[in-house]
Amino acid sequence: MAPQTKVKKPNSHYSLCTFLFFTVLFTIPVLFLLRTSTCSSSTTAISFSSDANQPPWSGDLQTAQFAWNRLAFSLTSPPPKNLKLAVFSRKWPTGPNPGGMERHAFTLYTALARRGHRVHVFTSPLDPSPETNKITPVSDQIQNPTIHSHGDAEPGKWRYNKAWELYQEENRKEPFDVVHSESVSLPHWIAREVPNLAVTWHGIALESLQSSIYQDLIRKPDEPRSQGFNASLYGAVLPKILEEIRFFQNYAHHIAISDSCGEMLRDAYQIPEKRVHVILNGVDENGFVSDKKLRSLFRSKLGLAENSSAIVLGVAGRLVRDKGHPILYEAFGNLIETHSNVYLVVAGSGPWEQRYKELGEKVTILGSLNPTELKGFYNGIDLFVNPTLRPQGLDLTLMEAMLSGTPVMASRYPSIKRSIVVNDEFGFMFAPNVEALTAVMEVAVAEGAERLAERGRKCKKYAAEMFTASKMALAYERLFLCIKDQKFCIYP
Repeated sequence: MAPQTKVKKPNSHYSLCTFLFFTVLFTIPVLFLLRTSTCSSSTTAISFSSDANQPPWSGDLQTAQFAWNRLAFSLTSPPPKNLKLAVFSRKWPTGPNPGGMERHAFTLYTALARRGHRVHVFTSPLDPSPETNKITPVSDQIQNPTIHSHGDAEPGKWRYNKAWELYQEENRKEPFDVVHSESVSLPHWIAREVPNLAVTWHGIALESLQSSIYQDLIRKPDEPRSQGFNASLYGAVLPKILEEIRFFQNYAHHIAISDSCGEMLRDAYQIPEKRVHVILNGVDENGFVSDKKLRSLFRSKLGLAENSSAIVLGVAGRLVRDKGHPILYEAFGNLIETHSNVYLVVAGSGPWEQRYKELGEKVTILGSLNPTELKGFYNGIDLFVNPTLRPQGLDLTLMEAMLSGTPVMASRYPSIKRSIVVNDEFGFMFAPNVEALTAVMEVAVAEGAERLAERGRKCKKYAAEMFTASKMALAYERLFLCIKDQKFCIYP
């Protein structure tokens, strides 16, 4: 039936759908947040009391509703069993600036391979350059993952059916102990036939719903709403949430990368508790460290003397709207109207690069940085700012900054509040709007460099316990052993 161009009277069916939509839209996040504030804190307190007389947690790991990163695992002890692991990842990092999911897969599986596990990665065609597409020699496969990139596609173009064929061929040689999918790299209609499969969710639709809300809330009064906003909510986001709730059941084990995502999977998505496991991401602890020489060198390039009391803020990542650059741009503009000794360093590229240049000499834009350059960046700044408007996932840059001994300032989302900035000493949090960010930057600048450095030292200590690649790899190793053999589910 052709769509009507004019509505003459209210449509009761449309009104009912609208009512139901907004009921779901706001009720699910509110109920989730209420439950988080009342239940999650008590769970953490029971499991990890600071009381020295409280015995360490023990029991069935499948019942643990906290991040496994909180548990003690031995890095020096070899694994009790070497596993053959299959990994499905849409892309394998080859360029200088890979995405968060690619970096997670590379960091995790390189670490597991070096622990002695036989890791086979099934991925899309790699970059054709000789440096990035060379086949791993047999002699190196003991310490590095074996890469199986499927054909019949352009570099980076994922075709799950081709990857599945490669998997089946390798599986016939010797069955895999555990299969792991990075998000929906392996679709649910295949996953339901794989009982030893675990999937890591780097973001779910219920979180992206909140992202849509926050991005709309920063509109100016005279700024029109995007033409596709309503269509996206009605036609894409809400149906996707319902679809996910249905098909997520097809995956045997679910790994949430934040505590709040774990609760969403258990509560809103109705996944049985023993099939949901929280393991926070980790970053290379050898690559992100405190270094006074790097700090001095970086600040000298900014024209700051060794004994300068200037406060340098830093932000890193893609310079796009959903990363929160509209609010940081305006908030920092407000800040420099009343503070002359404050600077902003922007590490990244994207549409907002030109806008930052409008703020003048107080802003330095470095473009995209390689890992070595990022070390200097994190050491050279006094405070790392993450103004993201995307609650989904867990940004690795916050972990990198904390490991480098730099305090953080981040949007107040459940994922960040419960899993990263778990202590007020680690930095600052703010509602994702210009007014709140301006106010909290005022507070941070007033504290001064010495107090911020003290916060940074506390960040480093906590991050070294929670956010390292080693801790993440050991937690995944224990989960995979548990999937292979139930006896490994009992901790310690």
